[in-house]
Amino acid sequence: MVDRDTGEVIPASIFVGVLSYSLYTYVEAFFLQDLDSWITAHVHMYQFFGGVTRMLVPDNLKTGVDKSDWYTPIINKTYHEMAEHYNTAVVPTRVKKPKDKPNVEGSVKVVSTWITATLRHEKYFSLEELNQAIRSRLEGYNRRPFQKKEGSRYSVFFEQEKPFLAPLPATSYERATWKQATVQFNYHISVDKMQYSVPYEYIKQRVDVRVTRNVIEVFYNQTRICAHKRLYGPPGQYCTLETHMPEDHQKYLKWDGNRFINWADKIGIHAVTAIKSILASYRVEQQGFKNCLGLLKLADRYSVDRLEAACKKALSYTPHPSYKSIKNILVSGQDKLRAEQSQERLSAPNEYGFTRGAGYYGRGDHDK
Repeated sequence: MVDRDTGEVIPASIFVGVLSYSLYTYVEAFFLQDLDSWITAHVHMYQFFGGVTRMLVPDNLKTGVDKSDWYTPIINKTYHEMAEHYNTAVVPTRVKKPKDKPNVEGSVKVVSTWITATLRHEKYFSLEELNQAIRSRLEGYNRRPFQKKEGSRYSVFFEQEKPFLAPLPATSYERATWKQATVQFNYHISVDKMQYSVPYEYIKQRVDVRVTRNVIEVFYNQTRICAHKRLYGPPGQYCTLETHMPEDHQKYLKWDGNRFINWADKIGIHAVTAIKSILASYRVEQQGFKNCLGLLKLADRYSVDRLEAACKKALSYTPHPSYKSIKNILVSGQDKLRAEQSQERLSAPNEYGFTRGAGYYGRGDHDK
């Protein structure tokens, strides 16, 4: 491939999948030989065949096999999950034993001359263009008559082999990535800067998280404990299920902003303004309930009058006071200090008045 802007030549890798009886072949190009490409190639291959084979015999490549061993190979977790989705088995070849899959070894050689060699002088500016050209050549390759027997790969596949394929599942496999997370004290886990709730009994536990394009699934000791629809958009969003909350937290869901505003109205107009400001500062109103509750509870410790005075003082600094700033005013006694200073100014007599008199401001006398 050629980059449109820089003219740089970008190499591509070819995936080849072959059915063992008809030799019906699937070919697709990818930029990388990573796990995402490997899984996508298998999904597209089964769609191309219109069915599922009973067995997959891959090379011992690292994207498919974590540990190569003839007796107990360890299959990549995502690859194994894909095979389970299609109800097939992965049986890797032995290392450096091409005879374990002679059909695909021979097909790779033919594909190299029949497809890639004929396209070597062409220029393609996108992966889609390249794969369209490959698909066109592949059609001719599969329909090419056999030299030593009747028919072609195409005819033998549709007439004799396809009936033995298992049907495709209702939905194609959606590649998942696995992550680990620790359940926080607020019974949520963080995945890609989004917060998802977990039953509160698992606080401080390490869990496995399966992430797909649309779903977040949480597992503990290989048992799924919850699932959420995946969030997109600005980071910091919350997805919380009521059943995951402790009982004393669930009651907050039955509250609304008016409950706190009416409570604050019994304290004073400045307390009402502060509560409204806190509720408006959150994208979701319920996220501000704890701050509102904490603010109003300060009246139990410092008195209603002091809380109203502290709210008034905080609002003189900023139109958007926080629970923390109002609490700091009360702890430091700034609300009392202001009241005492105001009282002193009212009670103190005027000991000075005008001492210079009107004559002092006369023009002529002043110059003398």
